[in-house]
Order: sequence, then structure tokens, then C-alpha cells
Amino acid sequence: MNGRVAILFVVMMLMISGCGQSIETNMSETIPDFEFTTQDNESLSLSDLKGEWWLAFFSYTHCTTVCPRTTTNMIAISDELKQSGITPRIVSFGIDPENDTPEVLTTYAQEYGADLQIFSFLTGYDFATIQDLSVNTFHAVLEKGALDQRSHSYYFYLINPKGEIVKKYNGMSEPENQLLVEDVKVVLR
Repeated sequence: MNGRVAILFVVMMLMISGCGQSIETNMSETIPDFEFTTQDNESLSLSDLKGEWWLAFFSYTHCTTVCPRTTTNMIAISDELKQSGITPRIVSFGIDPENDTPEVLTTYAQEYGADLQIFSFLTGYDFATIQDLSVNTFHAVLEKGALDQRSHSYYFYLINPKGEIVKKYNGMSEPENQLLVEDVKVVLR
């Protein structure tokens, strides 16, 4: 009987240890090493983010369509998570590096009320580099368009501590944004 109790105990402990740690995923893509420049003109690399869960999205400061909404939505997600005591890093990969200098990104972040202790707005690469990352790693469209606009995704991404994208969310959808909040709560509790 003691052997059965021990086995039952081990099985229960395995079940408990797995609770609260898993979410349904829809991606599995490893992010390649990178080292880019933040709005503070400091370096941020993939190795700086390894070991922690983080969120990512793509934006640029003079976007007139998608970015105002997705940036606002990501800040709202951040604010909601902060109310629960959760503060994952959030990385915005800038898709107009020629115009979005660290100074421009700082102003943009301040205009939207982004907490720069949590958010990093990146630049410091050429368009071909960010296009390659968007298309080949995040599986998201990124093209230069007319009138200095960009055709790009409106997805938010959840990245695990190993640097793997595990899930993407429609950043324009309130139900998807709430799912992102709930998923982050699951993986970070």
C-alpha cells in the first residue's frame, strides 16, 4: 500500500507542478540572435531577454493606420498586467529605422504613455534586416508602401524564456488582447 501512496503522491505533484504553466500555443519559432538600439540609445539583445517571458510587436512612429491602435492596445495590456503585479518586458521592433531614431522613439513612447521601464522601442538596423526578421521569424508581412507608409502585421507575440515565439495574437482584437493578458498571467504565476 505504501508503494501505491508514493506513486499517487508523485503523480499528484507532477500534475500540480504543471498547473498554471501551460497555455495553448499556435507558433513555435526560435528568434535569431540580435542586438539593436533602444529609445534610450542603449543596446538590447536577445541574450538580454533570455530567461524571461516577453511580448513583441512591430510599429513605426508615423504610421497612420495600425500602429496608433496597436501601440495603445499594448500599453493597455501592460497597464492591466501591472495591476496584477506582472510586468513582462515588451519590445516594439521599429519598422522604419531610417526615420525612427532613439530620440523620435522616446517622444513617441512618451506621447502614448509607455512605461519605459517595461517597454523597449527598437531601431539601429536597416529595413532589410527588420523585414527579414518579420517575414522569416515572425511570419508576418512587412513591405514598404506608398507615401512612406509600411504594410505590416498587427499581431502581438508571446516569447518564452528560451527565445521562442510560442503564440501570436491579433493586436486589433479585444478578445485576443484579453487572451494575451490571461496567457501571460498563466505563464508568469
